[in-house]
Amino acid sequence: MASAWPISLPTDKNTRCCSLSTRSATLWNVYWHATCLSCREGQWRSSSINDSIQDNGVLQVRFQNVSAGRFLFGVMMNSRKKTNATGKSDGIRARSHAAQDAIAPGSVYRRQWMLSVARSAAGIGALGLADPFLRNGAWAAGSDAPEKTEVKIGFIPLTDCASVIMAAELGIDKKYGIKIIPSKEASWAAVRDKLINGNLDCAHALYGMIYGLQVGIGGPQTDMAVLMGLNQNGQGITLAKALHERGVTDGASLKKAMATLGRQLTFAQTFPTSTHAMWLYYWLAAHDIHPFNDVRVITVPPPQMVANMMIGNMDGYCVGEPWNARAVIDKIGFTAVTTQEIWQDHPEKVLGTTARFADQYPNTARAVTAAILEAARWIDSSPANIEQTAKVIAAKSYVNTQADVIIGRMLGKYDNGIGKVADSAHPMRFYGDGAATFPYLSDGMWFLTQQKRWGLLKSHPDYLAVAKKINRIDIYKAAAQASGTPLPASENRSSTLMDGVPWDGSDPAAYADGFAVHV
Repeated sequence: MASAWPISLPTDKNTRCCSLSTRSATLWNVYWHATCLSCREGQWRSSSINDSIQDNGVLQVRFQNVSAGRFLFGVMMNSRKKTNATGKSDGIRARSHAAQDAIAPGSVYRRQWMLSVARSAAGIGALGLADPFLRNGAWAAGSDAPEKTEVKIGFIPLTDCASVIMAAELGIDKKYGIKIIPSKEASWAAVRDKLINGNLDCAHALYGMIYGLQVGIGGPQTDMAVLMGLNQNGQGITLAKALHERGVTDGASLKKAMATLGRQLTFAQTFPTSTHAMWLYYWLAAHDIHPFNDVRVITVPPPQMVANMMIGNMDGYCVGEPWNARAVIDKIGFTAVTTQEIWQDHPEKVLGTTARFADQYPNTARAVTAAILEAARWIDSSPANIEQTAKVIAAKSYVNTQADVIIGRMLGKYDNGIGKVADSAHPMRFYGDGAATFPYLSDGMWFLTQQKRWGLLKSHPDYLAVAKKINRIDIYKAAAQASGTPLPASENRSSTLMDGVPWDGSDPAAYADGFAVHV
């Protein structure tokens, strides 16, 4: 039998052995070495190991002239070869005779190997993807090459971070010559601070937070940029079960019950200039409840909402999924309203960054946007892809919950926790043929009007000028061309919200001043 051959490891400490993470490999039925190493600060150590896969020296079939770091398809063998204490490469070897046995005619392992290759190839073909070593993506070389190839993107554990995560997990980022490094953050304040100080390149961000920073509210004035929308819809307002016991089922009954409760209710949102604050305020005001005079409002990070309601710190909250669904499953609250019932197909999270980053790294900004556009299209393309996405982002390293908590509302299937089960005509959308991703100027201006309505802005800004400065439609259009994303006919759109008030961006100052309930 042939002698053992060593797996070659890169000598450049910035080079990874594997071009896909273990979790991506699992997604595509691709078996990677569980002991694949990356170099950090001069030391070799295990990297990107899926929680369900042990570091047991998985063997792989070796293809001629294809190193372990570029190997695409293989069969998991039963080896327990370990690295030494320092993780040096001399402890990682695979035996070629095992590989030969695995693919020998008539071998059960050959059948498994062929099925693995077929499934993986079909998956990559369906996605239009290939490892960058096998296929060069558009806009990845020459004068259009990204100026910065590793892009750290912050995210909060919410369902709507999905397109950022899947762009990395599916390897779409490599097609555009970049590597997306998702960075899980604890709060929106942390996202804000890390964007401003450069610890994050971009972020899964609140639309209102980006606009607030531009005009100097919710943080120090910083020139900001919105590269694309990440989703529409998919948020909600949860009320405590104790309110339901008092006859509350919606906003109208909440208003009625408040007269007899004998105490002031407390509501939570996720950040003072957030989308969630604006949805909460809009919904309360539409039922003649003043969000600053009639109730108390506090700020709580999204993953902490359920725990805080459980111990009685608030009577209601507005947050993104899956934390409304979680409250229903845990039987501590019910969904009083979804945000798509407040505004059908409303803007929500964006890919945000600083103007400094967008101007210094325009090719990188375009590449990141294109990769996430392609991931968003993949997610929206089928219920099966949505379900697969839910399973991936449910992981501890991302949203950290059960996939079943995420899947239902991603698919638009809602159980509000008090007997109403329905399919939403406007579920969370990540792509929507480009409608969910285009950075409409009118969307950005709307958040400014609400910040003025609630006294966060003391005077009217130049709404259109601010929107044109922040929403980098130039970068988006280049990314749309690279990813094959259609463009809308107009940079503005019109909508009518739950109170019947139309919005089209034509007169934002009059719109902001036209509400009966305001500060």
